[in-house]
Amino acid sequence: MKEELIISGRMNPRVDPNLSIWGWEIALYLFVGGLAAGILFFAALYYLMGKEKTFSTAVKWAPMAAPFLLIIGLSALFYDLHHKLYFWRLYTTIRLSSPMSWGAWTLMVVTPLSIIWSATYLPELRPGWRWRYRWLEQLAAFFIANRRTLAWIMVVSSAILGIYTGILLSAFNARPLWNTSILGPLFLASGLSAGAAFIMMISRNPIERHTFSKIDLLVIGVELFFIIHMFMGFLASSQVQIDAAGLFLGGPYTLPFWIFVVFIGMVVPALLEILELRGQRIPVFLPAALIIFGNIMLRFLIVYAGQASRYLY
Repeated sequence: MKEELIISGRMNPRVDPNLSIWGWEIALYLFVGGLAAGILFFAALYYLMGKEKTFSTAVKWAPMAAPFLLIIGLSALFYDLHHKLYFWRLYTTIRLSSPMSWGAWTLMVVTPLSIIWSATYLPELRPGWRWRYRWLEQLAAFFIANRRTLAWIMVVSSAILGIYTGILLSAFNARPLWNTSILGPLFLASGLSAGAAFIMMISRNPIERHTFSKIDLLVIGVELFFIIHMFMGFLASSQVQIDAAGLFLGGPYTLPFWIFVVFIGMVVPALLEILELRGQRIPVFLPAALIIFGNIMLRFLIVYAGQASRYLY
């Protein structure tokens, strides 16, 4: 009888149903959306600070990647839709209480804004660039003349996009792991960290690289603060949230989270950046790549672990 219970009881994997609706598409969108938000935020911020020439990579070059990142994210969202022909219904209403509505309209603003911002710098970055049509040249001149207004809109909308990627998950109360207000600020900080790492990786200006290295160190510290307090909040809450935290504290997601996200994606690059700031020769690509890798793993693990957490049993 004892052996029968062990073989056929709840210890047997997949006895209980495990509903998993969101897969790699959503995790990929959350990553590229956060990365694009971080890049655009720093571009607009340093333009408004009057450092367009000093930090040309952050303001001019890095935002060129943002439209492609957002298109990849939108493609992943579209691929995830079950009824793809009805995506337009997201834009037939504005519901302030719906994270989906916030996300759809934020992407509607940020995506064309990123394209316009990049297009205004094409003549500077590519000498001899000429617009094919007269009306495009006139339109570009209009946006260049109003670039400061664009920057204010972009700094706000990119911050909303960065925090929305976490709010999208935290709005689902049925998943205890996602049911925390810290996910929004955590994903925003994570996106800013990835954006700073991307700028640091492609910049050839030592002053710019060191500045964003310092910014990245600060943001990594904020990320660790949010992670620690997220688990503190779970452990001080109800049993289901204690069980949700257990997925990362001894459960199946413990090693991937603490090794790939915290150690490889935060601690190691922070140590490398500290060594570089103290004069050691560290390949700038290494800490930046590790930070971006940690960002990807954070999104994937939170998405999959959140669906594994539940109120049953």
